[in-house]
Amino acid sequence: MHQVTTLFTKYDGTPHRLMEAVHLGEDEHGLWVGSRPGQRARRADGTWITVDHHRVRLFPRGQWWSALFNDDPHATRIYCDVTMPPVFGVDTVTLVDLDLDIRLLRTGAVRVMDEDEFEAHRVKYAYPPQVVATAQATCTWLAANITTAEPFKSAYQPYLEAVRALSR
Repeated sequence: MHQVTTLFTKYDGTPHRLMEAVHLGEDEHGLWVGSRPGQRARRADGTWITVDHHRVRLFPRGQWWSALFNDDPHATRIYCDVTMPPVFGVDTVTLVDLDLDIRLLRTGAVRVMDEDEFEAHRVKYAYPPQVVATAQATCTWLAANITTAEPFKSAYQPYLEAVRALSR
């Protein structure tokens, strides 16, 4: 398995999050990458964090979102970022984060987050009307489907098991 560099930027191109992940495979849902405990990620402010649990991320082709699936006991089971469609390179994925996030907690609660940040950045970066409409529609779809549709129900489980196996 090889490494994939994933970079989330803001609308103006400034880096937001950088992560090295392990390529796990691709299926009808998109490209799957994984992270193990001990791997590091860089935040927008330049600080590094250390991943403390197994997790997999899905980058669906042509979609305005990506999803992070966290292993137990992380309180958030699934975390979706509303983004512009990912750009795939040779061992890279780059995408524009549009601020809106949807969390599915282990309790079953669904939370839409960062609507205030989306509104502030809509003005700051002058998001075009089509970007605003698509981001909002994507957020609504994700919140409505994160508990009932694939890939959120079970498609991620073999990939999460694969990244766990890398630590054994």
